Amino acid sequence: MRYTVTKVGNRRTLNDFLRLPFGLYRGDERWVAPIVSEVRRTLDAARNPYFADASLDLLVCYADGRPVARTALVANRKHWEKFSERPAFFGFFESVNDREAVRALFERAEVVARSRGAQFLEGPLNPNHYSELGLQVSRFGTAPAFFQPYNPEYYVSLLDAAGFRSGKTIHTRKNTHIREYILQRYGTVPQPVNSGAYSVRSFRIDDFEAELERVREIFNDAFSSNWHFLPLTSAEYVFSAKFLNLVTRPELITFVEHEGKPVGVLECVLDINPLLKRLQGSIGPIKYFRYLHDKKDVRSLIIYAVGIKKAFQGTRVYKLLLDSLCAQATAYDSLETTWMSEDNLLALRAAEHLGLERDKEFAIYQRDLHPQQS
Repeated sequence: MRYTVTKVGNRRTLNDFLRLPFGLYRGDERWVAPIVSEVRRTLDAARNPYFADASLDLLVCYADGRPVARTALVANRKHWEKFSERPAFFGFFESVNDREAVRALFERAEVVARSRGAQFLEGPLNPNHYSELGLQVSRFGTAPAFFQPYNPEYYVSLLDAAGFRSGKTIHTRKNTHIREYILQRYGTVPQPVNSGAYSVRSFRIDDFEAELERVREIFNDAFSSNWHFLPLTSAEYVFSAKFLNLVTRPELITFVEHEGKPVGVLECVLDINPLLKRLQGSIGPIKYFRYLHDKKDVRSLIIYAVGIKKAFQGTRVYKLLLDSLCAQATAYDSLETTWMSEDNLLALRAAEHLGLERDKEFAIYQRDLHPQQS
């Protein structure tokens, strides 16, 4: 079999990149097809402000002319400057179960990464730290929640055979009986109570862009010391939040203010994957209105992010956000998290209060670039 790896540079190769998973997962009832137009928008370096400081290369591996594997490569100069390391992040990795195809794919990825000045490959990040990240390494055969990677078990052996090593591990947590748990633990539904200089309010949809800016400022402060975190620009956050209204509701985003200034935020989203599954990768007017109709029936809630400005960590803000989350969660059947890191002690403590049990694990892989042959 003859393998060739091509850098995406025209409509045909881009279509091969975007459509490859649809053939790969055909017949898999658990897979949720991404909205192709949204993946295209995310990977459009001319439109996505993230790529103002990062390069993007898309690679497709062909076996006898048939697309069989793909990956994206991102080299972010701001990351290199802040962390004094030079990774090329790989992401959107998909492949048939063919070690030779993956070997060829990442041999070409090495060449491209080296030309960008990178020292090693790291991922999957789709395409960055703020997105879906990690390779699923446990609980295979279970459906993914929204914003959660999903891949076959053989991906682990493919990356191992291609010379990658598992590094950082992250995980999700879940409570499938959250309403009953809260009532049993607390005896009633906790409610956030304004106290002194502290007050609680929901996201104001009629002040959308200003509210996004308030969320961004809190996250940039709260997460500034986190693994791989780079401050989000206003343009980046607005770009990423374009379809926020389709994945959440205003009452699921809660601010805690101190003397009228936002200092903490809880952002929850709905597990819309059952709805996305019906869309089969595309959305038009009829599908859109059906989606909006069905969205009100979603019974699973996801904690997307919780941020507290550093100057207010260890204050009443934590308790107010936790009570807000309890009040929201009792309207749903289940509650789960996006990825969590083992060193995020505040998040782990909150998970314990909510009876969130460890669910799936995801690994970040690395591979050093081989010395260039002279």
